[in-house]
Amino acid sequence: MSPVFGHGRLRLYLLKLLQESPRHGYEVIRLLQDRFLGVYSPSPGTIYPRLARLEEEGLVTHEVVNGKKIFTITDRGREELDARMDELADLEQEISDSVRDIAREVKEDVRDTVRSLREELTQMARDMRQGTGQQGGARREDRDDRDDRRNQREAWREQKAEWQRQKQEWQRQKQEWQRQKQEWQRQKQEWQQHVGELKQEWKQEWKRLWAEGFAGHEPSGDPRLGQMLAEFVEEVRADAAGRRVTEETLATAQDALYDAARRIRDALR
Repeated sequence: MSPVFGHGRLRLYLLKLLQESPRHGYEVIRLLQDRFLGVYSPSPGTIYPRLARLEEEGLVTHEVVNGKKIFTITDRGREELDARMDELADLEQEISDSVRDIAREVKEDVRDTVRSLREELTQMARDMRQGTGQQGGARREDRDDRDDRRNQREAWREQKAEWQRQKQEWQRQKQEWQRQKQEWQRQKQEWQQHVGELKQEWKQEWKRLWAEGFAGHEPSGDPRLGQMLAEFVEEVRADAAGRRVTEETLATAQDALYDAARRIRDALR
């Protein structure tokens, strides 16, 4: 978390954002990210538990719209916000100072980069002018000097032979890399097969331990519920395998898990 948000200050800023407008959790994350120029980007694991805690305290409420939880500040939440207006003003000033510092650092980095690039271009142009003058003088001096031209052609032939030698060496190294790649692929396949076997064994052992661990030593413990939970987790993991997971899908999944946990608790009471 950004050092700007000390103890209880992120909670205060969440109330301030919800006072401006009802929002869902992913929107709150994007607002904080934009406010800090992308330097600070809170995770769903930071935002959603705090929103849930604010709701438990009666400071915010929510309704589900198109599968997303839209949080709205309550009158009780506005009262806490009004009571902490001085602290909120200090927090806003600190955030503004932090953003200005970030912008100033970025501006200085850009200015230094542009200055360095300008100096490099100037030196390059100077070197090119000097090189052009020297080549022109050399051409005039060597115009009637056939011996020098023969020496240049011989040097070029030697350089060409050196390039061919380097090309052959590169091809040899390429063949060696290909051989190593094939060996690595073979080892990878063996490793994947071994991991698959271990994963299957671990999956069965994990389900058994979850069921037994859920029952514990209490006479009222029922291993069947533990088995059901283990199978539920495994089904979700299998469905998510190979799919692209984004911050928004994680946020939606978090909402669904909170609702499922609440319903299970109600069913077990």
